[in-house]
Amino acid sequence: MSKFGIFVHSRSSNAHKVADEVLAFLEGKCDEVWHTSDWDDSVISEKIPGTDALICLGGDGTMLRAARVVIPHEIPILGVNMGRLGFLAEVRPGDATKRIQDFLDNRYRLEERTMLQAQVPSWGVTYHALNDVVVGRSKISRPVYVDVSVNNSRLAVHRCDAMIVASATGSTAYSFSAGGPILHPESQDLVLTVVAPHFAASRPLVLPPDTQIDLVVSAEQDLVVSIDGQDDRTLASGDTVSVCGSPHKARFIRFSDPQDYYSLLAERLDWLRVLRASDQSELFELDGVPSPK
Repeated sequence: MSKFGIFVHSRSSNAHKVADEVLAFLEGKCDEVWHTSDWDDSVISEKIPGTDALICLGGDGTMLRAARVVIPHEIPILGVNMGRLGFLAEVRPGDATKRIQDFLDNRYRLEERTMLQAQVPSWGVTYHALNDVVVGRSKISRPVYVDVSVNNSRLAVHRCDAMIVASATGSTAYSFSAGGPILHPESQDLVLTVVAPHFAASRPLVLPPDTQIDLVVSAEQDLVVSIDGQDDRTLASGDTVSVCGSPHKARFIRFSDPQDYYSLLAERLDWLRVLRASDQSELFELDGVPSPK
């Protein structure tokens, strides 16, 4: 490895402290190390080409940003979690230098994540997202209408707050909060989720990776398309947002067994809290369930 980048959450003093430790650790271990805040576009565009690995010091939001800015370069990303959940940035701050050494010693695996591609044909601009693309209202007001077509077949017209197209990675984000299913993070499928629909029959859909989804949005108030919840663009009533799988993949450096994802999921979503009761046997008996042996 000859060139490392360090991506630092701009408002985290702890992230800057860990960045200093990583810089000192990498001294003499590679030819070049550059570092910048996660929103310094000028430095990023200059330094990204030729980078062998990008170390992200922040939360999952920093990882989302990193996955987009490395495009079109296939740069693996190592995430050090300075935030809360840590679905994407799994390495603990105290383990950062140890895991970087594991990477240098080739003791890691690469995990590929499907990304989304979004276009507004009238703009002629292409966006990429790791989590989701959302179209909907920009203010709390009346609902919007979203005319949905899948592979050029008209599917539905939803009266709702918003429509989410999520990747498997984004299935545990906004889509999950809106009642969408959880997909394994390495799945290539897409999830289409309606936010606050005005018809009970509206349900999330899981779609194949080669699906094209066209969303025509209309309303009397301001409309927006949001990329990973970080890049918001105003839409005009009648605009179309076309979403499909991106040709680019996010590549994460991992050190855990792939099956550990389910343990991580249970921990992050606190699904096992009932087992942490002080008297498990009594708790199960009160619920009429045989206590586990």
